[in-house]
Amino acid sequence: MTSFAQTVYAIVRNIPKGETMTYKQVAMATGRPKAYRAIGNILNKNDDPLIPCHRVIRSDGTTGGYNRGAEKKKERLREEGALK
Repeated sequence: MTSFAQTVYAIVRNIPKGETMTYKQVAMATGRPKAYRAIGNILNKNDDPLIPCHRVIRSDGTTGGYNRGAEKKKERLREEGALK
């Protein structure tokens, strides 16, 4: 795993339950504001349940992709109160 991926996972791990960040916000937090697509690629490979990658959404407010399925992502966000 690259140090950039480790940085991404550390940021995402700290998103509180019931809150979200956009891919762009995560990219900006890494210090690489144009790396939002790379963030998506990194999170798509996540299989660690302690990293809540479902809490990262698109800038337009839609949920975006999820390696366990888009509907599962919406379901988890609804359960946490982050999505109506």
